[in-house]
Amino acid sequence: MALTVDHASAVTLYEQLMTQFREQVSSGELIAGTKLPTVRQLAADLTVAPYTVARVYRALEADGFVETLGRNGTVVKATGDTAAGLVQLAASDYAKRARELGIDPADALGYARRALGQ
Repeated sequence: MALTVDHASAVTLYEQLMTQFREQVSSGELIAGTKLPTVRQLAADLTVAPYTVARVYRALEADGFVETLGRNGTVVKATGDTAAGLVQLAASDYAKRARELGIDPADALGYARRALGQ
């Protein structure tokens, strides 16, 4: 996830972040199950107020783009095509498990390609 803000822009920081999140979810750059940074972490990374990030997360949740899982954080929610959303969630789970097991990302991708018959 690559988010940037232009503090000199006439567009509010809130709108800049909302637009980028929506575009990244719609384009598939952020897939279902992707865990978002904490409010504090993203605010610090972008040098914006935590309130701004919290407001963005609440709006994204209200719009159905993300869901908050309490202590497990905020994740991108499956939207649109049910089959694609389910596969995205499975891919996120697979990537998380591969990281937990210390599998090299290139090897994990190779396993997935072979499983798909490519």
